[in-house]
Amino acid sequence: MHNVTFDMSTMHMHGDCFYDFLRLRKRFFVDALDWGIPHNADVEMDQYDNPSAHYSVVVENERVIGGARTTPTSAVWGEHTCMLEDAIAGRLGDIPPSLLGHNFADAAVWECTRLVISDSVDTSERRTKCLALIVDGLVRLAQDNGATDLVSISPLPLMRALRHLGHKAHRIGEPYKNDGDGRTYAVLSMPATRGHIAEPATEPEFAVAS
Repeated sequence: MHNVTFDMSTMHMHGDCFYDFLRLRKRFFVDALDWGIPHNADVEMDQYDNPSAHYSVVVENERVIGGARTTPTSAVWGEHTCMLEDAIAGRLGDIPPSLLGHNFADAAVWECTRLVISDSVDTSERRTKCLALIVDGLVRLAQDNGATDLVSISPLPLMRALRHLGHKAHRIGEPYKNDGDGRTYAVLSMPATRGHIAEPATEPEFAVAS
């Protein structure tokens, strides 16, 4: 089990990792959670998969078993910014504009989205290690690009899992319930600093909203 990071300019160096990550996203966010997001029969891919995006994926036996996407909150691509900024502007129907009372657009703050771990990672110990590798890749990507903080719209149990890995994650803003999947989400924030691979904890759901 090892981590791979890339963006659109370097994804060709890692074989099918990008496409396999999109496949994994489709199986979880579309097939399992039934989110109404852009997809076809094989993959899920949205407006935030653009040249501003970077990816941290975990590979085991030449197969992608987990990953996440990260983007500067200052990113702009066409009519879209980052997911948080678009939500605050009322462009995303499933995320309330009142999520936070301020904007995020700051090159020092990077947003993390589409965090997912495959069902094939079937023990608490392996899921903990996979999550740790994904987040470590996100932190390194942020640090390499001058960022100091990471934010995400995530299920609340993820905050506990991140703290267990040594990250100083905390909630900002009020939680909200997603009517589509029935889960409660909130904006989480943490410094872009390295954590550690911890012993298995109570296993949460590792999914980031929209």
